[in-house]
Amino acid sequence: MQTAPRLRSLEERHAALEDRLFAETHRPKPDEAELTRLKLEKLRLKEEMERLRGATG
Repeated sequence: MQTAPRLRSLEERHAALEDRLFAETHRPKPDEAELTRLKLEKLRLKEEMERLRGATG
């Protein structure tokens, strides 16, 4: 698997999660379970991006 395309894909998904987190936190009554799920997924993506960057750097 090529690392650069995978990394770009992860970065795009990470940014999309940031947008969803922002939207959820600015709702009148944010769904705490959804916030937790989004944060965990964002963290998982961040860890994978760091792992890939370490493998290429």
